[in-house]
Amino acid sequence: MRQFLLRLVAAERALAICAFLLLVAVVFLDVVSRELRGTGLPWALQLGLYANWALVLLGLGIASADGAHLRPRFADRWLPAAWEPLVVRVQELVTALFCLGFVALAIPVVLETRALAERGAVLGNLLWPLQALMPLVFGLAALRHGLYACWPALRPPTDGFPGTRAPPG
Repeated sequence: MRQFLLRLVAAERALAICAFLLLVAVVFLDVVSRELRGTGLPWALQLGLYANWALVLLGLGIASADGAHLRPRFADRWLPAAWEPLVVRVQELVTALFCLGFVALAIPVVLETRALAERGAVLGNLLWPLQALMPLVFGLAALRHGLYACWPALRPPTDGFPGTRAPPG
């Protein structure tokens, strides 16, 4: 399982880097066009928006894999440390269910957009393949946190309970 999770986050990081490089390239080309021609590239804003969309969504999995995702931590010390194993599993299970809820919300949106063959106004591209990132990344996050719930040793280090540190490697 650990190897699967390591490969998954490596793929997410590689795709995020590609999205970031695309975003930087599009913005750079648009600025150069504005300076040289006096007008920007008509497609730059839309393509940059798509790259940013992918970057933000991929960041969800990367943050979860690094233990850097947002979660309320104010109550981490309210329960006895002896309850840590159960609390960690419940935290991860709730996070997995939360992500599955977003999958359930996103799938009908993607299917409707696909059925209507909606296209981007500027580029004319089909929108559903981009929207399909939503259920995909939330599904992978649900899988990741479900695995953390089953095998807490797979979790990345957190600032929660003192003992919640993933073993090295």
